[in-house]
Amino acid sequence: MSVLSSSDGTNPKAFVDVSDTQQLARDFEMQPREVDKTANDKHDDIVYLTGARYWMVAASMAVIVFLVVMEITVVTTALVSITDDIGGFEQSGWVVSSYLLGRVAVIVIFAKLSDIFGRKFIFTTSIALFVIFSGACGAVNTMTQLIVFRAFQGAGGGGAHSISTILVTELVPQEQFAKLTAQLSIVTSLSMLLGPIVGGAISTETSWRWIFLINVPIGAFAFILAIVGIPNGFPYQNQPTHQSVKWRDVISKSTLDRLDIPGAALLVLATLSLTAGFEEAGSQFPWKSGYVISLLTISGVLWIVLIVWERHVTLHSTIREPVLPWTFLNNRIMVGILISILLIGGPQVVSIYQLPQRFQLVYGYSGVDAGVRVIPFTLTATFGIMVGSTIASKFKIAPVYIAMAGSCISVVGFALLGTLPFSDGIPPQIYGYEILAGFGWGTNWAVLFIMVPFVVKGRDKAVAMGSASEFQMMGSAIFLAIATSVFNGYIKSGLTGVVDTSDLASLGKYLGSLPAQTQEQIKVVLAEGYNRQMFVLCGAAAAQFPAALLLWKKKQIKI
Repeated sequence: MSVLSSSDGTNPKAFVDVSDTQQLARDFEMQPREVDKTANDKHDDIVYLTGARYWMVAASMAVIVFLVVMEITVVTTALVSITDDIGGFEQSGWVVSSYLLGRVAVIVIFAKLSDIFGRKFIFTTSIALFVIFSGACGAVNTMTQLIVFRAFQGAGGGGAHSISTILVTELVPQEQFAKLTAQLSIVTSLSMLLGPIVGGAISTETSWRWIFLINVPIGAFAFILAIVGIPNGFPYQNQPTHQSVKWRDVISKSTLDRLDIPGAALLVLATLSLTAGFEEAGSQFPWKSGYVISLLTISGVLWIVLIVWERHVTLHSTIREPVLPWTFLNNRIMVGILISILLIGGPQVVSIYQLPQRFQLVYGYSGVDAGVRVIPFTLTATFGIMVGSTIASKFKIAPVYIAMAGSCISVVGFALLGTLPFSDGIPPQIYGYEILAGFGWGTNWAVLFIMVPFVVKGRDKAVAMGSASEFQMMGSAIFLAIATSVFNGYIKSGLTGVVDTSDLASLGKYLGSLPAQTQEQIKVVLAEGYNRQMFVLCGAAAAQFPAALLLWKKKQIKI
């Protein structure tokens, strides 16, 4: 069974005819003067890949997406082994967060750079960064080194993942977007499913360093496939009207003038200050501390400045290409998609990060066993992606209905996960609740990403897909930080007088050595702490419903 389907070999037009600019303006709620027919028409020149080249590019995308996504969760069941070797258990949360922040910082920027320097150059450069710093992570001697190298690994992975989502829109005609997106989404879900299991197995049977080192040969294989498979100038290869940027022109003034360097800097600083503020709130610093308040305030100011700047660049610059076009924020449907994707980022990562911890600390299972018991969530999320994309594409059900239904199912699943009582053994209903939460998340995720190329202009498709990926990662980092803050705040108060609350970071290492009665007291508090995290995710899922209403139209968009 193949992971990705080949193009049918024909070369139909890639995008719907947009010659009626007034109709396009009405459909997507943009001003007619902002519709650039030339920019859209040039996408009709896309040359789709067939045969061996298609399969090489598809395989490269599948392999690198699998590795990049698995790196989010593969360390969750190996953190104890890592810190036993190099120390720094109190900093272990940053092993996940630095990777997410590295991805968040570059996704949109790399997407825009690929518009200027070409998909092949940015895609292969991103893979190379991911591979190099994966090797560096496997060779570290301190936790600080690991955190720093994980950030650079995340930057490479974020760029590779971002370009992969863009390539989906250029490998096949528009009518095949849903199918190819669903197939790549299955790769994503499988990597999330296997991450905790692989991490637990490697750390148990061999050195934890292989969690990172294994990416080197596999990533190098994906790099070679991309180098050989992607033609120069893709997706406009052999088109005389499209000129690729030559190596000697990469740092030329004419090329640099096209870069929105102020916008890129504002985007990175606004994103990093926001996620870092949430990451530290409730853990190293109280929510009301000057540190947290300053970071969040600075982030708010930077986002406002970024929006004003991008509006100026979009409407008044004839050379500079905005990293976040104003037309996105002037498009109600695109705003709804981005908000919804931000909200679904949290449930995905937090569930797979925190559920294994519950199985380990509350129920006493090993890393491998804990990873296996998250399969109901990840497997049904994969099934939900298939169902959501199939219903939307084959049965032509409007995505807005599927998004609202997915939100409701997720709310029920996470709410039930938040009501689990403490018990010595795993309550069997937890698996049913995981299934509900995973299926609701998967159906919602699928239709939101598939919608993106249908609601923006041709020239903005790459940045739009990058923005969607960035908002997902940003949501993951923010909600992981919020859920962790809620958990830490509760258990610190709940365990006061039971254990030394200043040493909670190493609780998992000495829990088994405590008296049975003390262990039970601690597990009761931990179980309720994890329940409260699920209520955070329940709130995120509930907020997806009003966000989905922004997609509503009298004549619904269908894909």
